[in-house]
Amino acid sequence: MPSEQQLSDVLSEFARTLVTDFPIQGILDRLVQRIVDVLPITAAGVTLIAPGLSPRYLAASNNAAFRFEQLQTELGQGPCVEAYLTGEAVAIPDLRSDARFPEFSRRAVQEGLAAVFTFPLRNGRMQLGALDIYRDEPGPLTARTLAAAQTLADVAAAYLLNAQARADLQASSDRSRETSLHDPLTGLPNRVLLLERLGQALLRGGRTGHLTAVLFADLDQFKAVNDMYGHSVGDELLIAVASRVTRQLRPTDSVARLSGDEFVILCEDLVAASDAEVIAARVGEAIARPFKLSVGQVEATVSIGMALSDREDDLPEDLLHSADSAMYQAKRKGGAGHQVVDLAEQRLVDERVSLRHDLRRACKEGQLRTVYQPIVRTADGRITGVEALVRWDHPLRGPVPPSTLIPLAEQSGIITEIGQWVLERACLDRHRWAHHVPDDFEMAVNVSAYQLMSPGFAETVANVLRGTGTDAGVLTLEVTESVFIQDSERAMVVFGELKLLGVKLALDDFGTGYCALSYLRQFPVDIVKIDQGFVATLGADASSAAIVAAVVELAHLLGLSVVAEGIETVAQHDQVAALHCDSSQGYYFARPMAADAMDELMSAGAGGVNPRLPVPAETA
Repeated sequence: MPSEQQLSDVLSEFARTLVTDFPIQGILDRLVQRIVDVLPITAAGVTLIAPGLSPRYLAASNNAAFRFEQLQTELGQGPCVEAYLTGEAVAIPDLRSDARFPEFSRRAVQEGLAAVFTFPLRNGRMQLGALDIYRDEPGPLTARTLAAAQTLADVAAAYLLNAQARADLQASSDRSRETSLHDPLTGLPNRVLLLERLGQALLRGGRTGHLTAVLFADLDQFKAVNDMYGHSVGDELLIAVASRVTRQLRPTDSVARLSGDEFVILCEDLVAASDAEVIAARVGEAIARPFKLSVGQVEATVSIGMALSDREDDLPEDLLHSADSAMYQAKRKGGAGHQVVDLAEQRLVDERVSLRHDLRRACKEGQLRTVYQPIVRTADGRITGVEALVRWDHPLRGPVPPSTLIPLAEQSGIITEIGQWVLERACLDRHRWAHHVPDDFEMAVNVSAYQLMSPGFAETVANVLRGTGTDAGVLTLEVTESVFIQDSERAMVVFGELKLLGVKLALDDFGTGYCALSYLRQFPVDIVKIDQGFVATLGADASSAAIVAAVVELAHLLGLSVVAEGIETVAQHDQVAALHCDSSQGYYFARPMAADAMDELMSAGAGGVNPRLPVPAETA
């Protein structure tokens, strides 16, 4: 029978495990040893059991006890199983006379066991398993010894639950981390894990002097696969690509999927850049072989960009960005190939990225401004309106050309914000000029296809008109024919909403894209602006004159007016006048000017008549 001090020492020892990360198996192994130390028994064993009687952990003070624990699990009977199922202690002082577990008793006696006492490991109604104490001589245990054994079992159960909770939490954390680091579709590492591995590779490469290569691979025309077969087949293709790429790599290489059809291959310990090119060529050839998918054979090619480093202080994000840029260089060359990063082109890409970042602050910091180019009546050069144009004065780079500004705004997703600012600014200036311009003096504002198609665009225009006190009849919104290509049905709806407001619609840069003359009849436009490319070749190319003449004739039949853009010479002006273009615009008349300069120009009109452009030499 254990003394009070012995029992207290054991309980204290187990209490200390509660605040440690001591593993479950270690707790069980220590438990059975300490029980043999303090109780009058030969051996002890513990089995933790999961539903279905499957043992989760086994512990025994010696080999015999371990065999007895295993035997009960194998037979599905015995005091351990009984205590687990009932939650009650089981006492067998003499196995030779016990009939409850005949097969277990017979085999245990043959192996030298005489008595067994079992105590459930439990927590409330939940059963965890059982503690068995074994004796090699028959006979009962005292009530105090049995009570002490049950106390040890109960305390051990509580500590085991705590250890199990820690283990479950760690397992859950491990699973969560594993999930957070891998792509759910292909099982490949994701961007986070890739950058982690790339950082380690750069450190190793810096120490060894060997090259680290990043191969950024993007499938060519993957969108066409999704559009033709659906996204489920697209997913099939991505899984197949992941598998095929993996098979082309060396044991030390790894591949990750970033998003969509973007895969990145990390190659370490390369001696020369040509080693990476060999791997890229092998991957490209593998992808070029047809894939057998559920819809049949699907063909694909891949563009691969490569960036290399032998410096440990290079940043993983920078190397990945360089490889991404090289991949786009390969795309621009027709795809289905690989390209080492072109540093000159990379600098241009970096500059665009920097500008895109700066553009987000441009509106708030007053870097944007509007300028106005007069639109004149072709017949007499009288100003009938202006076109509002946006300009960006970068604080460090100076003026940023519109050909750079507009694509950057669209790529950055802030073209709608900038477009609304330009519209408000233009309407405010038009309202300010009201006292010295005719009532029908028009304000034309360019609208990007992205802005036009954005939700609530017509409502935005209506709000600007109300907020600036501008008559809808003097506002012309200029759009390019690209809106018809993107979504002609949506464009028709938006055009209808804008016409209900009373604004005019102009089709800008007509003839540069895919637009057919039939669009002039189908869509409710008021003005056709002939692209300056046709104007520039009027005297040298008979076909340009024929096209402009046809456009003007059809437009007039449909009740539309025609503006010729890009007039730069007297000859061009005379030619568009001969072709009966209603209005003209270009450097021949005036360059875009600030609002204040426009004020001065309009105030020069005499007798309430708009000024005539170009200004006669004697008054210039």
